[in-house]
Amino acid sequence: MEDFSTYNILFAVCGLVILSYLFSILNRLTRIPSVLLLLGTGILLRYLADSAGLEIEIPDAAVEFLGTIGLIMIVLEAGLDLVISKERLSLIRSSFFSALIIFLVSSLAIAGIIYWWVPGTPIINCLVYAIPLSIVSSAVVLPSVHHLEPEKKEFLIYEASFSDIIGIMVFNFFTSDQKLGMDDALWFGGSMVIAILLSVIVCFLLMWLLIRNRVNIKFFLSFAVLIVIYVSGKLLHLPSLITILMFGLVINNWELVKWRPLKRYFTEENVNNEALFLKSITAESSFLIRTFFFLIFGFGINLSVFKHIPVLELGALIVVALIILRYVYLRIVHKYDLLPELFYFPRGLITILLFYKIPSWQRIENFDEGVLFFVILATGLILMLGATLYRDRPIEIAGHVGREDV
Repeated sequence: MEDFSTYNILFAVCGLVILSYLFSILNRLTRIPSVLLLLGTGILLRYLADSAGLEIEIPDAAVEFLGTIGLIMIVLEAGLDLVISKERLSLIRSSFFSALIIFLVSSLAIAGIIYWWVPGTPIINCLVYAIPLSIVSSAVVLPSVHHLEPEKKEFLIYEASFSDIIGIMVFNFFTSDQKLGMDDALWFGGSMVIAILLSVIVCFLLMWLLIRNRVNIKFFLSFAVLIVIYVSGKLLHLPSLITILMFGLVINNWELVKWRPLKRYFTEENVNNEALFLKSITAESSFLIRTFFFLIFGFGINLSVFKHIPVLELGALIVVALIILRYVYLRIVHKYDLLPELFYFPRGLITILLFYKIPSWQRIENFDEGVLFFVILATGLILMLGATLYRDRPIEIAGHVGREDV
């Protein structure tokens, strides 16, 4: 019986991985975000389990574990994806300010909406809830840009990556202590400097593990070091994600390093070879993590929340505010194209993870978690609409499943 149960589990896990791969191919054919398909599969599995009388409870710790690993992978992938060059400086600058300004304005607007919706709630608590809802999810954007022309594709990739990083850092600041003051702001600024200095040491250590180490087992050892650094940074209240981002940036832009002794020790050819392999391993690992994270999240969704009119009203109000603010910035301030950039503001893994990391003292009792699912679903459908309306390049079905396929 135990062997049979084990085989069933193996069959189910591997079957879901294959299904996720098929969703990635379907995404290229239909422009339906694979994340929505994974969420739908999770919901269907929950319905089938309930119909069969099976009581399956997934611990919150499992969701948080997958989300934390996914968070580290997303930041590392962002660093490995960002190419810094003179030709791209204008694009990087415009995407950074787009991510920063839209995030800040959206956070304030959503905080105001929540404050108006739940009178008497401390404004800081409203802001903490607004921050996750204001972050564009690179985990959803990146698989959905394969059909765009290069400039649009790079703009959206940079914007989503910057939005993730900015949002996470701001969230960590506002949830670091029950009483925020000038000392906290100074420590936050000082910790940034410490994190950047630590990044230099970590970069050299990890590069040694990847390039100079003669033991074959080195890539997952490097990931283990990154996770230890992240956890240690959290315990010391340091923005350790900066260290992870810097490592990815240095590896992916090694040609910009001009210090000759270091270039002799770590040759450009060796670093580039390891960077390519690191991207592949990171993409494959992220594929698995995202697959099961969104399946589990979908499995835990209670569809009865859509029967609550206040949930639909508040969720719709937030989504409308997000699209209006994005329209104003892209069209009036930035004077950028609206199609398909206006539609690419989905919420996803980072939003879910940060939402569940809100400290108990900042929780809003009257805030229904169904709003979170509504915003994720609505923004995903809006992205699908934008991807469908914009047709520039022929749809490519063939290709590897990696960073751009979950």
